[in-house]
Amino acid sequence: MALIPAGLASADSVVFVKENTDGTDDGIARLLGAMSPALYRRANNGGLIASDDVILIKINSQWAERGGTNTDVLKSLIQYIVNHPDGFKGEIIIADNGQSMFGSQRSGGNLDWDQPNSKDRAQSAQDVADYFAGRGYKVSGVLWDKFTRTRVKEFESNDNADGFVVEDGAREPTGIVVSYAKFTTTYGTQVSFKKGVWNSTSKSYDSAKLKVINAPVLKNHGQYQVTGAIKSYMGTPSNSLTNMSPHQSVGRGGMGTQMANTRFPVFTLLDMVYIAPDRGPGSSYSTAVQKNMAAVSLDPVALDYWASKNVLIPAARAAGSNRWQIMDPDAKDPGTFGYWLRLSMNELAKAGFSVTMDESKIKVEKVQ
Repeated sequence: MALIPAGLASADSVVFVKENTDGTDDGIARLLGAMSPALYRRANNGGLIASDDVILIKINSQWAERGGTNTDVLKSLIQYIVNHPDGFKGEIIIADNGQSMFGSQRSGGNLDWDQPNSKDRAQSAQDVADYFAGRGYKVSGVLWDKFTRTRVKEFESNDNADGFVVEDGAREPTGIVVSYAKFTTTYGTQVSFKKGVWNSTSKSYDSAKLKVINAPVLKNHGQYQVTGAIKSYMGTPSNSLTNMSPHQSVGRGGMGTQMANTRFPVFTLLDMVYIAPDRGPGSSYSTAVQKNMAAVSLDPVALDYWASKNVLIPAARAAGSNRWQIMDPDAKDPGTFGYWLRLSMNELAKAGFSVTMDESKIKVEKVQ
């Protein structure tokens, strides 16, 4: 059953874009402040995030240097959240699953890389979590790699172990076996990525209390052409427990299936401070291209469409890459980004989400 945030099914596909920001300035705050509906939920305003929500920020953590989400952008995002005008009383979780394989050290993800993607090349995602925790906020990092090989049942089955719930059978037509993380945070909060926040007293889940923010970095991908909002969800299932079905399903639209059948993000913040127009998904300090941009949208498909066409492909062409044609979101042949993005869109649309690749229906708002 698709879990659709209130009002999201009818939302317009607007992409808000901020140029000339490196994440350390007020650019991310300006971008988030321009969003509609508003990020802050207050009495009767229909905003996205309440002051007591549990917020899971899904980043890219499998690669060091410029291959992971920019931590200056991450820090600015969290700062904006904790500045909630009603006083932030909730919890923030920084999470990803590098699948305990591949990546910069061939061993999966890391929230505490020695060479992270930040302006000073010293601030890791875990450093960001520790900074806010030191200021009294409930912020932590949870690396799902640590239990991606552990199969568990849901909390309602009296299983309190950290691990991944694996659903029965492959989903047609994409062939993915849906799986998702279930864990307890540093602060004792019990979270199911699909079902929400577990209350052990009432023996029930509060689905509305858990909000997922998708925060990937834009880059080329050697096998699947583009990593952005949709491909980022490869960090939400377990490859190990499902015979690699999630990764094999990407080209058939499997990340759309995964997103539709677990938890759709309340919005996606796409990091484009540094991008990798070629030789991704890893990206070194020397090969990354500095664009000093970020974008946000409620529609991850529209965001991928716009960013690949208007940011990544021009950079690839400028870098002399001959791969730009298969990165084209308008391409329709198997083996192209456009092919599997369209299949992902179809999976989300079937589940009731308002997503589009129709350029005439994507409104771009430039934020000053």
